[in-house]
Amino acid sequence: MSASTFLFTSESVTEGHPDKICDQISDAILDAFLTKDPKSRVAAETTVTTGLVLVVGEITSNCYVDIPSVVRDTIERIGYHGDNSGGFDARTCAVLTSIDEQSSDIASGVDAALETREHLNHDQIDQIGAGDQGIMFGYACDETQEYMPLPISLAHKLAHRLAEVRKEGILSYLRPDGKSQVTVEYVNGKPSRIDTIVISTQHEPVVHGETDNAKIQERIATDLRHYVIDAVFKDMAIKPDATTRYFINPSGRFVIGGPQGDAGLTGRKIIVDTYGGYARHGGGAFSGKDPTKVDRSAAYAIRWVAKNIVAAGLAKQCEVQVGYAIGVAHPVSINVNTFGTGKLSDDVLAQLIREHFDLRPAAIIQQFDLQRLPALNDGQFYQKLAAYGHIGRTDLDVPWERLDKVKVLQEAAQKLEAKSPVSV
Repeated sequence: MSASTFLFTSESVTEGHPDKICDQISDAILDAFLTKDPKSRVAAETTVTTGLVLVVGEITSNCYVDIPSVVRDTIERIGYHGDNSGGFDARTCAVLTSIDEQSSDIASGVDAALETREHLNHDQIDQIGAGDQGIMFGYACDETQEYMPLPISLAHKLAHRLAEVRKEGILSYLRPDGKSQVTVEYVNGKPSRIDTIVISTQHEPVVHGETDNAKIQERIATDLRHYVIDAVFKDMAIKPDATTRYFINPSGRFVIGGPQGDAGLTGRKIIVDTYGGYARHGGGAFSGKDPTKVDRSAAYAIRWVAKNIVAAGLAKQCEVQVGYAIGVAHPVSINVNTFGTGKLSDDVLAQLIREHFDLRPAAIIQQFDLQRLPALNDGQFYQKLAAYGHIGRTDLDVPWERLDKVKVLQEAAQKLEAKSPVSV
């Protein structure tokens, strides 16, 4: 039988990409409110363009936050300031805000879940309902140490390294905007080789004294091959080979970038934030939303579920879908797909999830301490997640990446196998 071969591509973007600027601003605002008042309800949306930042949304809190200062500090930290601003400067851009309180209709459903209002058997965890209806997907596989698909893992590493060499002055001519993309060739469902690497990075008009566009592109390509690509793949099991294709700044000159080159908007990089398209996505963005919004908290939780299932050896890959209704605490559905790699059947795994994972919004918030994480991390937690992925992070201590349910799942599976080895 001939081998089954396919190519899969994922992309990432740097923290200076216009959409990622917006994500980080929205999450910096969330961090600021939760640090002062962990019960804050926040839905902050940001848009940026040349010389302008607009923040809109609904926020209910017992504290005051100087939003323009948070915006400017975030932009400056990213790198848009002074001589390196590239036409968008943290200290001179206009910052406009239009903030209202959370809708009282939404608040009533979140504050008192349907289970509580109907006087069903409930505990304190039932008192908070989901902040919206929606579907979320969690995924994990055994392709990488972080249980992520290899294409998005590599794309993030390249984008993160691109920012490192800029901030550390290794390649001081780089500017904050940039993108990466990796195509992996799979053989019989397993990563086999690196087919294509694409990197586009904003740069100064003069590079190593060169002003000719063709020579600038050549110098950047040489630098990025050595300081970025080779550095990322140095310790990787799968490396580029003699037939790997490289496209570095394939459009040529990339001086105008960031908000001057393209408008940005919160929530427009949801695939970058998650699994790079390798798994399905429910459509809800993360940034700027407090943990009562299940778009965010349940997506984190269901990643935790999928990762523990794979780490427990119950499947080589696992995708879990969960559905919620606004104002209702318990999920309306849980669906598991192990793509034929499961040690147990998908419906049995779904039952194990119901038995061993509490996916009510208040339980998720409590288990992960989601409302207090900013205060526990010097006021900066969610904004750090807003670039280079919310999922699969190994550089940050994020609770949904912990493997604290592996033993429980293994013991439960052993009991099922001993009881009825055929039915499972």
